[in-house]
Amino acid sequence: MASPKTTRYYELAKIGSYRNLEVKEKLVNPPKAHGVLVKVHAVSLQYRDLIVANGFYPAGTIPDKLVPCSDMAGEILALGEGVTNWKVGDRVCANFVLDHVYGDTNLAIQQTSMGGQAHGVLTQYRTFPAHSLVKFPEFFSYEEASTLPAAALTAYNSLHGPTRVRAGDYVLVLGTGGVSIFGLQLALASGAIVIVTSSSDEKLKIASRLGAQHIINYNKVPDWDQEVLRITNGVGVDHVLEVGGQGTLTRSINAVRMAGYIHIIGFVSKESSDINIVGRTIRKGIILRGIQIGSVSQFRDMVRLIIANPEKTRPVIDKTFSFDNVLDAFAYLESQKHVGKIVIKVAQQSLN
Repeated sequence: MASPKTTRYYELAKIGSYRNLEVKEKLVNPPKAHGVLVKVHAVSLQYRDLIVANGFYPAGTIPDKLVPCSDMAGEILALGEGVTNWKVGDRVCANFVLDHVYGDTNLAIQQTSMGGQAHGVLTQYRTFPAHSLVKFPEFFSYEEASTLPAAALTAYNSLHGPTRVRAGDYVLVLGTGGVSIFGLQLALASGAIVIVTSSSDEKLKIASRLGAQHIINYNKVPDWDQEVLRITNGVGVDHVLEVGGQGTLTRSINAVRMAGYIHIIGFVSKESSDINIVGRTIRKGIILRGIQIGSVSQFRDMVRLIIANPEKTRPVIDKTFSFDNVLDAFAYLESQKHVGKIVIKVAQQSLN
């Protein structure tokens, strides 16, 4: 395949609204040493993309005229000098944080977080460092694979971090967004018992079809933490995937067992609380763990788990949009009507 001369891409002309996204075009440069040129087939959206565009992202400096989004899947078109572990035609994802290869992160590594501190992937072609790439399961389409870098890896890092989820553990998943659905799937693949909360009975039906053993509509059961304790015979859950933030954290603390893990992932809840979180955390010996996606090494381990459990871990894609309808995709993300992931099909034609 001949290397492209130009690429169309989106840039955020001004922070404040995703409606400030504009389509631009620029030349495609060949990959430098240890770099790889990739044709982007699909990009998936996450909540972070929305708050970055709208000006509510709490971490780091955003580059001018940001190219948004962090999650992609594509095929390798060209290799830079010194790249020996990839070949043209390989189907890959780039890690959310390009330089987080293994171990703990640091400030320098964080500056390579795409779609936030660094330019992202909402483009037809892009070069990546060879060390940032991961081959995704062969039986996944590009659209499915594009959901893995942030949502799936965040859930995997939560459940397979310092203390791995074990068969028979109770896992509480808040909501039915991208991270939450992957949390449900990966927990089930590890043999856990999963409780899912949502304000929508329709969304909870989908969670049940995916295998959730217990579901709670928190509009109908406002004291959902007490229902979790009832389900677990008063003990509490081993792990909580906490995506709500301040508005849900106090109930998550009530619902987790002593010395259990609460994995702090997001802050989508619009509620607030003045409960003494510190005191309750100390009293129960809870581990509050902030999650910053994951490393390339963890990404590879996650792919192995997915390959071993193909039926339980198939990505749930709510809706797919074309590259020309990116604003509609962001509007749908903002509506929070989706279950699972929203995907933008970048390439005109996909190989799968």
